[in-house]
Amino acid sequence: MQKPPQLLPTKLEDGQAPGIRYRIDGELVPVLHTWLDGTVPVFFEHHVVLWKDPPLNIGIRAMKGAFKRMVAGMPIFLTEAQGPGEIAFSRDGAGHLFPLHLMPGTAVLVREHQFLAATGNLDYTFNRVKGVSNMLFGSTGFFVDRFSASHQEGVLWLHGYGNVFEKQLAPNEQIDIEPGGWVYRDESVRMEVQMFGLKTGMFGGGGNMIWNRFTGPGRVGIQSMYLHLPTSE
Repeated sequence: MQKPPQLLPTKLEDGQAPGIRYRIDGELVPVLHTWLDGTVPVFFEHHVVLWKDPPLNIGIRAMKGAFKRMVAGMPIFLTEAQGPGEIAFSRDGAGHLFPLHLMPGTAVLVREHQFLAATGNLDYTFNRVKGVSNMLFGSTGFFVDRFSASHQEGVLWLHGYGNVFEKQLAPNEQIDIEPGGWVYRDESVRMEVQMFGLKTGMFGGGGNMIWNRFTGPGRVGIQSMYLHLPTSE
């Protein structure tokens, strides 16, 4: 029998990575506290900053593909903080904040609107996902963010709705997840759309259930309060 997905920690006292220390605490709306030593910046969306040290410098980090991001309702620019100093972040909604540490040569794919912050030594791009699953997101599809580490360990912080569980998939091991329930997956994990027909037996009626099937090896994150956010073109 497969090992079920495991709940990720909801608090973290002493997280560390090159150039940064961090802590996650809080109950309903958790807060990410970061301490920057000045060697590695942190980038984020501007509306997630809760407080900061006055001397800490804030600037703009330009994004590639600005027009595509604009029509999708996503930010064209991200904000970047350069230490030394402390800065704290929080989403304006209940949920689960958690870190993903990326080692050089690894990458993770994240569904749109779940990104909170990341260390500046990570590379950030995005792609549009189309297909049958778009029945749940409108005809335009939805965006998936890609974060990767090229030369140094980096940290990515994500926000999940409800609680977030992680499933570590062995090679060729599979799990089916409600399309609004997955948060992230390692780039090594393959995702496919599965459609199952349902028949009621009454007047030939029926319907369809749609799932995302993930195939290992690698990690996949699952949020307990799944959302289907609209996307416009």
